Amino acid sequence: MRWLIDGYNVIRRDPDLRAREAESLEAGRAALLAVLARVAAEVSDIFTVVFDGARRSGGSASPGRVQVLFSRPPETADDVLRRLAGTLREGAIVVTSDRAVQDSARRAGAVAVGAEAFLEAACGTADDPHDSEDNEARPPQGGPSRRPSRDVRAAQRVLRRLRHR
Repeated sequence: MRWLIDGYNVIRRDPDLRAREAESLEAGRAALLAVLARVAAEVSDIFTVVFDGARRSGGSASPGRVQVLFSRPPETADDVLRRLAGTLREGAIVVTSDRAVQDSARRAGAVAVGAEAFLEAACGTADDPHDSEDNEARPPQGGPSRRPSRDVRAAQRVLRRLRHR
C-alpha cells in the first residue's frame, strides 16, 4: 500500500507539529518526516508526503520508505494527491482533512483517511472505539443496524495497520 500524505494539512492538525512549523516550514516538515520515518520502520508500506511549492533548500534525503514530493506552481499539493490517487487507485490511502481531496480519492477507488485519525493511529495517542471486530459484527439490540459506511470501515481497516504494529 502507498500512503499519500497531504503534508501541510497534517502538520496543521497536530499541536506539536504546528508548533515546529511556527519555528520554520523546514522544522515543521522535518518533524512530520520524523513521525513518518518511525511508522515506516515498523510497517512495510510506502509513504509519500506532498507539500505545496518548490523545495527551497537541499535538505536531507527522504528516509527509507518515506518519499517527499513538492508541487510545482501553478499545481498544488491537492492536485498532486488527486493525480496520484487516480493513478494508484485501490493501492492508495490518501491522508488529508480536505473534503474535496478525500472525495476525489474515494471516487478514484482509494481509501481516504482524515489527518487527525492518521496522527492518532501513527502516534498511538487514542484508541478507536469502533476498532473492535465485535462492534462491526454485532448491531445494537432493539433497532436498526448502526454499521459504519463502507468508506468509514475502509479507513478503520487501514488505520489498524498502523495501530497494531
